[in-house]
Amino acid sequence: MAFAQLRDTIEELDRERGTAGNHAFYLSIPPRFFPDVIAQLKEHGLAEERIGSWRRVVVEKPFGHDLKSAQELNAIVSEVFPPEAVFRIDHYLGKETVQNILALRFANQLFEPIWNANYVDHVQITMAEDIGIGGRAGYYDGIGAARDVIQNHLLQLMALVAMEEPTSFDAYSLRIEKQKILRSVELPSRLDLHTARGQYVAGWAGGEKVKGFLQEEDIPKDSRTETYAAIKLGIDTRRWAGVPFYLRHGKRLGRRVTEVAVVFKKAPHLPFTETATEELGQNALVIRVQPDEGVTVRFGSKVPGTAMEIRDVNMDFAYGGAFVESSPEAYERLILDVLLGDPPLFPQHEEVELSWQILDPIIAYWGNHGEPEPYPAGTWGPKSACDMLARDGRVWRRP
Repeated sequence: MAFAQLRDTIEELDRERGTAGNHAFYLSIPPRFFPDVIAQLKEHGLAEERIGSWRRVVVEKPFGHDLKSAQELNAIVSEVFPPEAVFRIDHYLGKETVQNILALRFANQLFEPIWNANYVDHVQITMAEDIGIGGRAGYYDGIGAARDVIQNHLLQLMALVAMEEPTSFDAYSLRIEKQKILRSVELPSRLDLHTARGQYVAGWAGGEKVKGFLQEEDIPKDSRTETYAAIKLGIDTRRWAGVPFYLRHGKRLGRRVTEVAVVFKKAPHLPFTETATEELGQNALVIRVQPDEGVTVRFGSKVPGTAMEIRDVNMDFAYGGAFVESSPEAYERLILDVLLGDPPLFPQHEEVELSWQILDPIIAYWGNHGEPEPYPAGTWGPKSACDMLARDGRVWRRP
């Protein structure tokens, strides 16, 4: 009945508004409802393209909860809609600063020559949230930080940072290069040493006392769902051989921030005394996705004075200060792209399945090995995450 009414409404809009049979269906629904909804769209003729018009479907994440469910979901959708009519929406890919990764890398001669294992020590990709799960208990419990964010947002960011230059910026060329990176990902041999997960407990956030995850409404007291996840990945290509990529996401952390930090190796020879460089760290290029969108370059500079003392300084580019144009919201940009049929920013089913192939072994390992480590709300995650980098002689950036 509801879909018959929807068909009548759409036909009425075609007559009154002149939409000419061009329709996009936005499915922001739990995956378990996909078979029924897709079948009803087909049964009522809502998915059939007519000559001179188009029908498209927008799929909101999560794209399944593992590889098997993602493949089943893709099979259900592809029975009714052709691949070019399916838009899997990842709002992070609509952000200006994410798209600026491509401009930064491929429109400038400055960065690309050093964007490789000869100069890069490691890459950190962080998405931190200072809030808890809010009213999302029904969705979040059983999903967790890795499935919710790392599988889509962070692996997509990693692919953009690591990919080779595409022949053009059309959808096909971009996808091919991203898929090459996802296919080249290597998991660490010791998942116990090079992954970490945690669950926030009561603490202080924003000057207020906040409750822990297990005290949140509708969360079972024995839940093993992680609210923090960190993983180390390698990319088996000539460009990135030996360069670790550290991905982390957590809730109730110190502040809300998303950034990509490309950390460079130290200079092979420093003709300065040890005391002159004791405050000198590693050079870094930090892409700030949100908030305070922009790019920071960190390098060493002499401190004014008679002594030779070198200290880290920052050179900053801020979107808000450099451009007066207002940037469209990520969803606004992506929905316009759906209506225009412009798909470069939308991952296709191959990318989704490759991402699950990376994450599934980690999720399976966690499921068979203990519980998430507690960390107080308002901190930067569990001790095991710091230990993970310390084993490699590195530390997490404090955004």
